This record gives sequence, structure tokens and C-alpha cells, in this order.
Amino acid sequence: MSKFIDLSGQVAVITGGSRGIGKATALYFARAGADVVFSYVKNEMAARRTLEEIEKTGQRVLAVKADVSKFSDVKKLIVAAVKKFNRIDILVTNAGIWEEAAIEKMTPAKLAQTVATNLYGTFYPITLAVPHMKKQRSGNIITVSSTAGQRGEAFHSHYAATKGAVISLTKSLAPELAPFGIRVNCVAPGWVDTDMSHSALTGEERKKILSAIPLGRAATAEEIAGAILFLASGLSTFVVGEILNVNGGAVLIG
Repeated sequence: MSKFIDLSGQVAVITGGSRGIGKATALYFARAGADVVFSYVKNEMAARRTLEEIEKTGQRVLAVKADVSKFSDVKKLIVAAVKKFNRIDILVTNAGIWEEAAIEKMTPAKLAQTVATNLYGTFYPITLAVPHMKKQRSGNIITVSSTAGQRGEAFHSHYAATKGAVISLTKSLAPELAPFGIRVNCVAPGWVDTDMSHSALTGEERKKILSAIPLGRAATAEEIAGAILFLASGLSTFVVGEILNVNGGAVLIG
């Protein structure tokens, strides 16, 4: 990672940082000089691998088992980060779930879990991190939405609804927090080749999915992490309330 992007001395908290986009972001941040705290839910082996890879960069790192749909778990994450590093400079609310459900088959439990993870799991970390950022008079919050939050997605209406809400949340918090030196922006990925989308990208729908992307392929996790790194860096100091689309041209929103 070029030191042209330098996060030295900063502490980044990333939810869902053990795999996929979260892991790629954690590694990019560490290579840019940041100390990293990331959460994971169940996969301790993946968390351990990510932790070890970050340690190899020479940066300090902390992995915290925390379910972002639970306020008490998120509080544990933020408290652990502040206790270890005394500050939070960057927050990336990346954790999320994506499950198929036709509207007439969507159970209250499935809807509630998607809302709790994708929406509450974005609100909770921000709510708890902002007081520390206000005290510092500086901070950088990057939410993660989706193309689904802008155009909708058939058979994933609950997911799309939460991701649309994340965009509205970003645009609401940006002017609210900017006077305190806290920038709030959002990255909205399209199709990304991660564990979450692997079955769709390797199944019968693969050709249809890729044909709708002008670049003809899905993004890598690193390509999304690069956009997040940009918004976290000194290269974007006048970018506030922006929805940065990273979708290979599949959804063009002006």
C-alpha cells in the first residue's frame, strides 16, 4: 500500500471484518498504517486468519466477537476498541446479511433478522462511536449500502429496504455531524465475489447477472475496499454525504 494514502496514528473499527469486503478493508487500512479493530460473529477460524494477516503488517489489531444486531454486543465492541486504543477515528459499518425471500414467503423472523443486522447493525455502532468522535472533534464514518438500496431487488425486498435506509441514514447524518469534524459517506457495491454471493455467482443465474454488468464480471472484495479506503483517507476530505457506487457500470445513478 502506497504511503500516498497514510492512516498512521488512526484507529479503525470495522464490523464484519473477518471475511469478504470487511477483511479486505481491514487489510488495506492496516497497510496504510492504521490500527484495526474488527468484529465477527461465528467463524473464529476466519477471524484468527484475518488477525494474523493484519499482525504481519506490523499494525496493532483486535478481533471482537460481536453480533451487530444486538446493542449489547456492539457496545462491547466499541468499549473494547476505546479501552485498547483510546480513540476511534474511522468506523466502517460493513456487517450485513443477504437472503432470498419472496414477499409472500417472508416470515416475520426473517424480516426482523435482516432489519436488525443490516439497519440496526448500522445505527448501533454509529450511535456508540459518535460521542468519542465528537470529543475528538474528528471522525470518519463509512456505511456500506448496495445497488439494491437504489433500484430495489426482486426476491430480496427486505434486504433492499434496509440498504435504502442506510443511504437515507448516511445523507441525514452527514450534515448533522459535519460541524463536529465528522465526515459520513457511503459505499454502494454491486455484485461482489464473496462468500455471501458465491452461490448466485456460480449458479444458473451467473450468465444473467454478469450480462447486466458492462465490465462483464463481479467486483473483487479488494475493489470495494479500495473505495472505502479512499473515503477514509485524506484524499476525500471535502467529500460529505456521498454515495459512492462501485458496480462496474451496472447501475448508473447521477
